[in-house]
Amino acid sequence: MNARTVDWSAGRVARDGTGRAEGLRERKKRLMRQQLSDTATEMFVERGFEAVRVAEVAAACGVSEKTVFNYFPTKESLVLDMPEVTMTALREELARPELTPVEAALRVLADELGALISWLEEQEDPALAVVRLRRFGAMVQATPSLRAHQRDMTDRLVAAAAETLAARSGADPEDPEPQIAATALLGLWPIQFRSLRTHLDGVRTPPQVREAVTGDVLRAARLLAAGLDGPLPAGAGPARP
Repeated sequence: MNARTVDWSAGRVARDGTGRAEGLRERKKRLMRQQLSDTATEMFVERGFEAVRVAEVAAACGVSEKTVFNYFPTKESLVLDMPEVTMTALREELARPELTPVEAALRVLADELGALISWLEEQEDPALAVVRLRRFGAMVQATPSLRAHQRDMTDRLVAAAAETLAARSGADPEDPEPQIAATALLGLWPIQFRSLRTHLDGVRTPPQVREAVTGDVLRAARLLAAGLDGPLPAGAGPARP
C-alpha cells in the first residue's frame, strides 16, 4: 500500500537536515524525485513491474537513465522508497524520552495513515483512488523482487529502531532486548497495511477507514505495550549454569 501516487509529505513543510525550510534547489530535486516515482508507479501498475525498463521511465520524464539512478539506486526503490522517511521519523520519535516505544511507533503510524487519508479526501473520485491503491498493492504482492525489497527495507528499519532503543537504555544494539523490541514494533506496520487492504473497500468513507485502521493497530499495540513499555535492560551476557 506504500504507493508513491500518494503524497505522503502532504501537510508538512519540507525541510533539510538542519531544520531550515527547503530552498529552490532542494524543492526542484524533491519535485523531480516525485515525478520520477509517480511516473514509474503508473507505468508499472499499468504494464507490470518486469515489463517496464528504467530507460522507459526516464524517457517519459524527459531525463536520462543515469538521472533516474542518481535519485533511485534500484528499480525497486522507484516505487518503494518510503523507508528513508519512516526511518527518520522512527528515530526521532523513539529518541524522545517522554514517549514509550509503542507510543513512538503509533505516532509514526498515525502520521503515515493521516497522510493517506488526507490524500483520499482530496481526490475528485475517491473510489477510483482506492482502486489505484489496491492495484498497486496487488502489483507488489505479485512481484518477487518487490517483495524481497520490502523485506530488505524492514530489516533496515529494525536495525535503526534497535539502535535508537539501545541508546535509550545503554544497551548494545546487538543485544537481544533491543533487537526483539525493534522487531516487535516494526510488526505494527504490516498490521496497518493489511488493515488498509481490508477497509479500503470503496464503501467506507476516508474518516471511517481511518477509524477502522486505527482501531486494528491499537488492538495490536496493546498486546505489545506490556512487554515493551518498560525500560530495556542492558545485556547481561549469556546465561550460565
